[in-house]
Amino acid sequence: MNAEAVVRALWDRMQARDWAGVGELLADDVVVEWPASAERIVGRDNYVKINAEYPEGWSIRVLRVVASGETVVSEVEVPHEGMGVHRVASFWTVRDGRIVDGREYWTSLGQDPSPQWRAAWVQPM
Repeated sequence: MNAEAVVRALWDRMQARDWAGVGELLADDVVVEWPASAERIVGRDNYVKINAEYPEGWSIRVLRVVASGETVVSEVEVPHEGMGVHRVASFWTVRDGRIVDGREYWTSLGQDPSPQWRAAWVQPM
């Protein structure tokens, strides 16, 4: 599988709750950082478990995937029945068919309100 296919498979398997399949796409010593919450997840088992334990009610919609060599960027929307809509921009490194590291920026839509001083130059989404 090329790097883009690995990341697309990651999101497909997450949506399917195929946790063993997610694990197959990760290096044993994968490191994934979540800067917005100042967390680092070290190791395949920890990354799989944190996603498997996330409260149910969510789905995944891949908005886009852009790949260049071993670097893959994905933008994903994750609506949750009780927590609203999240967006994530993820930056992945894939080597030998496995994700070796990632950095994910998770946010909720509208979480960062537009300040009044920008109002003359922006439109609400």
